[in-house]
Amino acid sequence: MTSAAERAGRGKAARRRAGRASHGEWAEAADRPDPVGVLERQAADRVVELLPIRYGRMAASPFAFLRGAAAVMAADLAARPNTGLTVQLCGDAHLLNFGLFASPERALLFDLNDFDETLPGPFEWDVKRLAASTAVAARDQGHGDDRAWRTALAAAQAYRLSMRRLAEQGELAVWYERFDTAEVIPLIRDTKLRSRVEANLARARRRTSLQALAKLTETRDGRRRIIHDPPLVEPLEEAEMRSVGKIFRKYRSTLPEERRLLLDRYRLVDAARKAVGVGSVGTRCFIVLLTGRDERDPLFLQIKEAGRSVLEDHLPADSHDHHGRRVVAGQKLLQAASDIFLGWMTGPAGRHFYGRQLRDMKGSALVETMTPAMLGQYAELCGTALARAHARSGDRIAIAGYLGRADTFDRAVADFALRYADQTVADHAALTAAITDGAVTAAHGI
Repeated sequence: MTSAAERAGRGKAARRRAGRASHGEWAEAADRPDPVGVLERQAADRVVELLPIRYGRMAASPFAFLRGAAAVMAADLAARPNTGLTVQLCGDAHLLNFGLFASPERALLFDLNDFDETLPGPFEWDVKRLAASTAVAARDQGHGDDRAWRTALAAAQAYRLSMRRLAEQGELAVWYERFDTAEVIPLIRDTKLRSRVEANLARARRRTSLQALAKLTETRDGRRRIIHDPPLVEPLEEAEMRSVGKIFRKYRSTLPEERRLLLDRYRLVDAARKAVGVGSVGTRCFIVLLTGRDERDPLFLQIKEAGRSVLEDHLPADSHDHHGRRVVAGQKLLQAASDIFLGWMTGPAGRHFYGRQLRDMKGSALVETMTPAMLGQYAELCGTALARAHARSGDRIAIAGYLGRADTFDRAVADFALRYADQTVADHAALTAAITDGAVTAAHGI
């Protein structure tokens, strides 16, 4: 068995492959793929009618573009040397893919919450995407380059310090570590941010299936039905409803036995197609309404298409031959506690899907209204949560050995974040120009 000292030595040796200061480098290569072309190739198998919504949402700001451009950034990261220190990557670890959700024990946790792109890969790819998102968000809010750099530095530094702390802990201690919001709140120094977080927690606790019942449904012909809001929420044809029923039965079979028993106590009432997110718009996604004891006992599930990870063009495929299963396995590995209804299935035309609860005390930060101090503290929290997630799947001792005690890695990643923020502005401009020229069709404000 390899000793802790040997594992730390392996991490230090990785500096020869990719020096810590080298992470600050970024310059657009002459043969860099056209970012709009990358997005259009990714959209080739999506619902054509929804693509204008995707492009309209991405055109709203550089930060919105970055959110939807995981495929663009994956290609950029792959063009640089990497450490070879592998973890289960989130694959899309930007600021808004962290948030609140309820554990099976009903504690409110803070963690990563999006895993569509998850795949094993070099740990620094997630750190760089997180840091870049903090810099772009800070700039979008007019905070200036110095503030943007410091915010990115906060995320990278929190990651390094957390990984070094976790490297000193035992295996079970690391596995059981989680961020219960009751423990996080006292750590927030800024009183305004603390008040805002407490308000967000209160909103998250109210975001349950019962609340969704009032917001997302209405009574039609004496029966509870999902409210239609085309093109965002659309009714299903009879054949599509039958397909959802078949998908649902396959999904049930992937749940643990005790969860299948629980799910069997619910009855499928209605389903609708829904456009979700920014980068995900155009993938096939359904919301499903079920009821348990009576109409006042609802359960909302989301059944979402799982395609190829944007990382698969640049990294070896993982061991899963089903993308829904890949997403589910990655989520269970990265999150401290996962949705009890997390499952996967194959749908019509062999498409892969995964299922989870639509609302289960979930919430996200209002990044666009944060002051510089608030954004910096939130970046620290995300960096800490990302280190915890990576420590479960990767060699935390080797990564800590690579990162070291000095802030060399932190400062380099902050430099990269600012440079990549410039690149994001240019890429966003390329998209808006393509929209203006009519090469890309966009629907704004939807």
